[in-house]
Amino acid sequence: MGDKPCIVATIEARMTSTRLPGKVMKQAVGRPMLALMVERLKCVPSLDGIVIATTVNATDDPVVALAEALDVGVFRGSEHDVMGRVLGAARAHDIDVIVETTGDCPLIDPEVVEACIQAYRASGVDYLSNALQRSYPIGMDTQVFATDILADAEARTQNPHDREHVSLFIYSNPALYSLQNLSAPPQLTEPKLALTLDTAEDFELIRSIYEALYPDNPHFCLGDIFALLERRPELREINVHVRS
Repeated sequence: MGDKPCIVATIEARMTSTRLPGKVMKQAVGRPMLALMVERLKCVPSLDGIVIATTVNATDDPVVALAEALDVGVFRGSEHDVMGRVLGAARAHDIDVIVETTGDCPLIDPEVVEACIQAYRASGVDYLSNALQRSYPIGMDTQVFATDILADAEARTQNPHDREHVSLFIYSNPALYSLQNLSAPPQLTEPKLALTLDTAEDFELIRSIYEALYPDNPHFCLGDIFALLERRPELREINVHVRS
């Protein structure tokens, strides 16, 4: 890597999720969830690009078409070897540093992602995450690591469970890799709040948040979401039972 590494966000996204099929294309404020997530990631100052890492399955043709329409990168790989898929995306797009995200985080806060990138660059660690010890709400999950580190991990494991998760092998092996967690500031600490898109109830909550905040402020942040939930506590009840 040179003085200015190429830092790119990868988004793992596919249509065949088990609990809520087609979730990344479900719409709020007239736009697909995945498009809204891309719009948010485009606001992260340190990112040089975005690549959607999807599968070779024909069912994911709409994901590819959306990536092209949004003018972001796309890579197609194995449905189950997600580790290999993201590594392939990084190699195909000459990425030096991967900012790993998943398509079930359409409310991800650009300020949180930027904080993770800055903390990673300042720390010199192999792997930084804001979810090693959870303090941010579920759905803000951001992981940052060099493509070289992922390549090293990928060469070390053929375990299907490892390979189904991009960075599991890295953060499960602190003897091999240096790890750091980024904790939320007190005002954004709520580790049990689920702002991730896994179920129909999650979608209802996320759609409600977008409808309430997006028209007046498309760049709303996590603090704005907290303020909305303070004003409208009934929104919290929509999906609170899903993970209880």
